[in-house]
Amino acid sequence: MPRLVLFATALLILAAPALAQQPRNSTGGVMRYDTNKDGAVDRDEWNAGQEARFKRLDANGDGKLSQDELFARTPAAGNSVLPSDRQAGRQSSYFQRLDMDKDGFVTLTEFMAQGERNFVRCDLDKNGRIDTAECRQALQRK
Repeated sequence: MPRLVLFATALLILAAPALAQQPRNSTGGVMRYDTNKDGAVDRDEWNAGQEARFKRLDANGDGKLSQDELFARTPAAGNSVLPSDRQAGRQSSYFQRLDMDKDGFVTLTEFMAQGERNFVRCDLDKNGRIDTAECRQALQRK
């Protein structure tokens, strides 16, 4: 059980910017996936956004993500070009958790499985729709 809590904490730390960022416009945070602009993201919009995100991250187009591809756009802490030891450790742990078959790559299926877990975690009222406030509330829960 402590491992699960540790993993959940690490996951939320890594996912928090993507899930709950306060959008300056419709391109930020979870609301960047609100393609019909109705003020919420439904599961279809979320899945389409996650697939598009996977394709953007897959720099070499081979249909799988290496750890370097997954975190290439993640800013390092402070003014450093490289991630801190702590940040690198979190990234490694997160990558290993995503890589369910332990082949050293994250496939679209593995990536989407994590996306589904994130959506379910944010959908506090279980109505199949999420928004920034709901995700923030979910991330604040222990």
